[in-house]
This record gives sequence, structure tokens and C-alpha cells, in this order.
Amino acid sequence: MARTALITGSTSGIGAGIAEALARAGCNVVLNGLGAGGEIEALRARLAQEHGVDVRYDGADMTRPAEIAAMVERAVAAFGAVDVLVNNAGIQHVAAVDEFPVERWDAILAVNLSSAFHTTRAALPAMRRNGWGRIVNVASAHALVASPFKSAYVAAKHGLAGFTKCVALEVAQAGITVNAICPGYVRTPLVDAQIPDQARTRGISEEEVVQKIMLAGQPTKRFVGIDEVAALAVYLASDAAQSITGAVLPIDGGWTAQ
Repeated sequence: MARTALITGSTSGIGAGIAEALARAGCNVVLNGLGAGGEIEALRARLAQEHGVDVRYDGADMTRPAEIAAMVERAVAAFGAVDVLVNNAGIQHVAAVDEFPVERWDAILAVNLSSAFHTTRAALPAMRRNGWGRIVNVASAHALVASPFKSAYVAAKHGLAGFTKCVALEVAQAGITVNAICPGYVRTPLVDAQIPDQARTRGISEEEVVQKIMLAGQPTKRFVGIDEVAALAVYLASDAAQSITGAVLPIDGGWTAQ
């Protein structure tokens, strides 16, 4: 029987890449995220047709705990379990801490951190019943190190790393692994949206943001590929990775090695 993967924030960027890779690996997929209805349906239909798996979309709002729980319940009802849970949904805002809008702080913690608690809490009972499960939290190099003007994002990602370790210990003998992937800069819509904000906040050009801010700390001097992050997620979701749990794994071009 095919396993089922639910990936939050999977209508674009890293999440869409992970959804594609898991579908290619034979998983049924539940997509979740924002975007135009026609574009989401085109993605859903393409993944299903190209990979021969059942692909569904759930529009649950990652800031609303009741909607998150209902999404997981629907997936479990349809497939028997969420075998692979990928907590990828994320938003960003760049500002000095004393100018940081309170509502943006609350939203970033809700989407980037609390949503992973709500999905995990809802998905674990079926994983325990089946004696098998994989939870992959897409954190960030900012789960390991900080950058200025990103207080909410860095706080949320550090929290996600700690949450990963706690849950891994709780389920260590249940056939369930819990790990965090920590990408460096990946050229996604989220990163593209940061470039003008960073330029404005720092008073430099957008090209300088890319070269002197984003890639300055990555010794490889290149963006991490979405396909590279997706490949790591697929490996962590495999049987071969059963002894990897509670790990916070950088995939950052050497950024956090410095």
C-alpha cells in the first residue's frame, strides 16, 4: 500500500519541490498552501498524472488550529494515516525589532512554529497505531544561527529545532522519526520577496542584497537547489533513515560550519 504524505506550504517553492519528489517516490500527496485556484489544481492534476498517485489539495489556514486539525483528520479518513508529515509552511517579515509589527510577529510564530505543533499533534495517533511515521520539519539555517532584522523568523525556527528534538525523544520507540532540515538561502518566492525589503531596510541595492547579504555567508556562493532539499526530505522519509531522528540537519553550502 502506498504511503501518504501531507506537506504544508506545498503550492510553491520548497514545499512544491518536496511534494513532487515524494509523489515521484510513490507517495500519495496532500497539498496545502496559498495561490490561485487554477494554478493549484493544475499542480495537483499534473502530479497525479505524471506519478500515478492520488494527489489532493486542502486549503486549511496554517494560522487556525481547528482548520489544521480538520485537515489532518480528513487525510487520515481518506488514506488511513498521514505516514509522512512535512511541516514546511513559512512566512517572513524583515524589520528592526523595535519597529517589528506585533501582528507580523504573531503571524510568523503561528505559521512557522505553532502550525507544526498542531499538525504533529493530530498526525501522531495514526502513526503510532501503524508503528511507522516520518515527520520532517523544514526549518532553516536560521534555526542554528541568527541574522539581524529577522527576530520573529529566527525565534520561530530555533523553536522548531527544539520542538523537533522533543518529539523525536517522545516517539523514539514507536517506529516514528522526527527531523529538521535547515536550508541556507534557496531561490524561492519567499526569498525573492525578501530582497526588496532587505534593500530598503539596509539602504543598499537588490543585487547587493543577493551577493553581500544572502550569499555572503554561504561558502559555495550559490543558492541551495530546491531539488537538493527535496532529495534530503525523501531520504529522511525512507526506511533507510530509521536511525536518524532528532537531527537538525543543515543543507546550507557551509554557512553554519563557520
